[in-house]
Amino acid sequence: MSPVRAVVTGGCGFVGSHLVERLVERGDEVTVFDTGPMPSDVPHAVRDQVRPVVGDIRDAAAVRSAVRPGTDVVFHLAAVVGVDQYLARPLDVIDINLTGTRHVLEAAARAGARPVVASTSEVFGKNPSVPWPEDGDRVLGPTTADRWTYSSSKALAEHMTFAFSRAHGLGATVVRYFNVYGARQRPAYVISRSVHRVLNGLPPLVYDGGRQTRAFTHVSDCVEGTVMAAESRRSADQAFNIGSMQETTVGEAVRLVVDLAGAGVRAVPVDTGDQLGPAYEDLRRRVPDTRKAREVLGWTCRTALRDGLRQTVDWARGRPEYLALPDSGAGG
Repeated sequence: MSPVRAVVTGGCGFVGSHLVERLVERGDEVTVFDTGPMPSDVPHAVRDQVRPVVGDIRDAAAVRSAVRPGTDVVFHLAAVVGVDQYLARPLDVIDINLTGTRHVLEAAARAGARPVVASTSEVFGKNPSVPWPEDGDRVLGPTTADRWTYSSSKALAEHMTFAFSRAHGLGATVVRYFNVYGARQRPAYVISRSVHRVLNGLPPLVYDGGRQTRAFTHVSDCVEGTVMAAESRRSADQAFNIGSMQETTVGEAVRLVVDLAGAGVRAVPVDTGDQLGPAYEDLRRRVPDTRKAREVLGWTCRTALRDGLRQTVDWARGRPEYLALPDSGAGG
């Protein structure tokens, strides 16, 4: 089997860097398009094998310089992610997620490459009918609330992806990630922030009683689903939920982190309204229906939450530079 010529936008980010490792290790020719450096714990053997292109996803010429003719697949992961970012940088969220996706699709069409576009469980908004199948309804809050900029911009990016794919015969695929966690994730999310705080001797924070549920998905499973979506001919012009179907309360996940870290701390309760203001609305349940991914791709989430959390805690414990990062969370 000849090597795949792949471009990964956002390849220096959390999921992107893990995807780059996977592609290089299997012998693919990988170009990484991003604004920053590769994480320091990515092996030099991997970094030495990639072609780095530094640029802003909003710069169409820079994107074209990365997605050259002969590229087989473009994994588009570049985005602005995180509740703290939705609230602080709503214009950047919209511009990067939407304009950037258009530039990637245009470059892919020009190069004859297949796009695999990373999306999010957030596109479903607050649809109360869980678990959510891929064709589930989108239920959103008002446009005056910046909290919904990410959901809306990623949904429009999906619309754009499928429209481009049909117009140019790209065979594009969308993968929707559900609460991915693991090594290298900045401390701004439920799991990463809890790990970061606990290992720094600080109590974890639990929002609104911790009764809301999530489908926590280890990054290795996320990468596996993304690669399988790219490899499948049956995945063209379709969206797939990539996430665990194990519904876990946020409170339970935080307690597991404390237990695995061997920390003698108690969680501190936080009220979302007091912390983030009345415009922010948390979701009570966020759970995918992943039957389509299983039936079409042959993918299932394999990493048990306790095992994935243990790996994450062990990784963070050995990374003083990570533990020295500022706490930038705002829920999640």
